[in-house]
Amino acid sequence: MTGYAAVLLAGGAARRMGGVDKPARPVGGRPMLHRVLAAVADADERIVVGPSGPVPGGVRVTREEPAGGGPVAATVAGLALLRPGTTTVALLAADLPLLTVAAVAELRRALDGSTAGLACYVDGDGRRQQLCGVWRLPALRAAVERLVAERGGTVDGAAVRGLLAGATVREVAWSGAGPPPWFDCDTDEDVRRAEEWTT
Repeated sequence: MTGYAAVLLAGGAARRMGGVDKPARPVGGRPMLHRVLAAVADADERIVVGPSGPVPGGVRVTREEPAGGGPVAATVAGLALLRPGTTTVALLAADLPLLTVAAVAELRRALDGSTAGLACYVDGDGRRQQLCGVWRLPALRAAVERLVAERGGTVDGAAVRGLLAGATVREVAWSGAGPPPWFDCDTDEDVRRAEEWTT
């Protein structure tokens, strides 16, 4: 046991894709959800929050409260399933078909080499890719608790950027070869681009 867990957020309405089950959408012949799960195959535990089809053995599935309550509510549901001894958590969107084991390992190394609570990728424009990051568990729990207090006891509908407001963040620029690991698929055109990168 290394104390490393992964929580994948698989909810969302996928309005720009006509409401389809976006994480189940295949890229390179595999559902996006399964591609992200493969990128965290070395985690001690893997948790999917949201509706999902079949998942590999050992992967646990739960739902946020209320259903459709957004990414922070989903984060809370995922944290509730973590086993004692967990120290770091990869918090990931389930629609990152280009994410790799190497890309997650780079985030883990960046976090280990810093005093930050979160290591996440930044794109070429300096935007933090907040659902492609690795948190220290105490920092993530503290961020959730602060947001709950600020919002009067609920995180229903809260945006992920609210978690970052009080967090110390180590920003990581992707230094590897290949496409950006934080590339997410919100539209059919995004899926086509991801397919091109995986061929």
